[in-house]
Amino acid sequence: MSDATLNKTRLKAGRYEGLLNCAGTPPVVEAVHLDRVIARAETVEMAGHPGHHLLSLDLPAAVLCDGVQTVQLRSAEDGEILDRITVLAGEPLDEDIRAEVAFLRDELDLLKRAFRRHCTETDTD
Repeated sequence: MSDATLNKTRLKAGRYEGLLNCAGTPPVVEAVHLDRVIARAETVEMAGHPGHHLLSLDLPAAVLCDGVQTVQLRSAEDGEILDRITVLAGEPLDEDIRAEVAFLRDELDLLKRAFRRHCTETDTD
């Protein structure tokens, strides 16, 4: 395993940017989606900060589709996962979220009824 760490600084307009810290030569970082390499990141060493590199990569448009998509940023040498990007989009997701919220509301109502029942049963006046 490499000693590299990657901290995301921002994701804007499909461009991922982060700070890669490692001793020595930085690893080649590749973006993997559905077990396929879709991009390679560019790294630039920060002037005056040995071991610190600015990393950036553009996410391909193919990643944007309905549902939940996960892109792993990993070291090409040893496969260590350095970061993950999760993209949520589309109508199927809306339906999933609405169903989940409805389920949570039902659970909350159930808990409220049970708590009220417990309070009335243990009332010691």
